[in-house]
Amino acid sequence: MSGEFDLIRQFFTRPAASVDIAVGDDCAILTPTAGTSLAVSKDLLLEERHFFSDVDPESLGHKSLAVNLSDLAAMGATPRGCLLGIALPRYDADWLAAFSRGFNRLADKYQCPLIGGDTTRSEHDIVISVTVLGEVTQPFLLRSRAQPGDDIWVSGTLGAADWALSLLLRQKAGEILNEREIQTLQATRHALEWPEPRVALGLALRPLAHAVIDLSDGLVQDLKHILHASGVAAVLYESLMPVNLSLPDDDPQQLRQSVLGGGDVYELCFTAPQTARAALQAIAASLPVTLTRIGEVHVGQGLRVLDAAQQDISALPAGFDHFRPARRRKP
Repeated sequence: MSGEFDLIRQFFTRPAASVDIAVGDDCAILTPTAGTSLAVSKDLLLEERHFFSDVDPESLGHKSLAVNLSDLAAMGATPRGCLLGIALPRYDADWLAAFSRGFNRLADKYQCPLIGGDTTRSEHDIVISVTVLGEVTQPFLLRSRAQPGDDIWVSGTLGAADWALSLLLRQKAGEILNEREIQTLQATRHALEWPEPRVALGLALRPLAHAVIDLSDGLVQDLKHILHASGVAAVLYESLMPVNLSLPDDDPQQLRQSVLGGGDVYELCFTAPQTARAALQAIAASLPVTLTRIGEVHVGQGLRVLDAAQQDISALPAGFDHFRPARRRKP
């Protein structure tokens, strides 16, 4: 069995040309680019709270970094490096090889090298902590700058990750899925386990967007953070939502929950002036990524969502909260 330092050398030590000193010393050392500020974010992932014990470790490695890169994307930051802390109940070379493969592939894609961290043994479950470092210049993309008259946009599609989670939870509870449900799970599971951070989009939004947030806890809940921070109100239109095409439409309530309240989306929701519409569509075509205008910002407080009949949806789905009793867990 390998020891801690053998584990680090075998799976997590890689050259990092953009860093002065990386893995191997007590601290990593990097030189910030002149004129930039440092953007830092951290996420913690716990076995059976954020991911299932039987998840593909390669997808878990990918997602562990992706959810943090999504935070950098929301700030319009360029990735510079990341730190990984991982606690494991046992040494498993095959699991570690797959996990590091998923993690390192995404790190290479976004030039965000692993520059340090820590490994330890846990008593029971896997615990993963990732910190990302990025560089950003002013004006910063913040949640607090939405303005009345702004359009509200969202990237990508909504609902697939939450729908996949609901099906997986039913399987874990011993239910037998029917053929259609199995096909839907196969079509949506990738969205749950392999999210793609919108780093390039975040950088492109810097001169255009007023306020940005990544959708980790659900559209309604996360957009409310923008509205509260900016001191404004908003109206969304359910008929404009970019619903993932893999979702069945025979359960309107679950569809609404997944689209408006489902987490683990890792798309960007942002506000921008109406004058930016043509430029935003040009960005969407060049990346490529779909951008959909789903509402507008108004003077006042609160969020309204109108259904297809232009009536207020009275009970909006709640997003994810670790400390709120909920029907389903975040993977």
